[in-house]
Amino acid sequence: MSEPTVADVTDRIYQSLQADNADLDLHIAALKAALAHEGLKEAVFDPQRLVQNNRSGRKLMEAYFRQRGVKVAFKAS
Repeated sequence: MSEPTVADVTDRIYQSLQADNADLDLHIAALKAALAHEGLKEAVFDPQRLVQNNRSGRKLMEAYFRQRGVKVAFKAS
């Protein structure tokens, strides 16, 4: 079985956020592995696809992911 790509895992994270954070920690762990496999330093998310697209929501997401070892960035609107 091939490893999931960063794009695949990012889509799963968007789905998890829509589903009230179901299995979010599992997806973050998969994202961390995919980032390492692809040699990337940070995950880039589209703020328009977030459930809570405001500054506090983005900062909360950054902090939560950082605690789990993943650096988060957001696309410019």
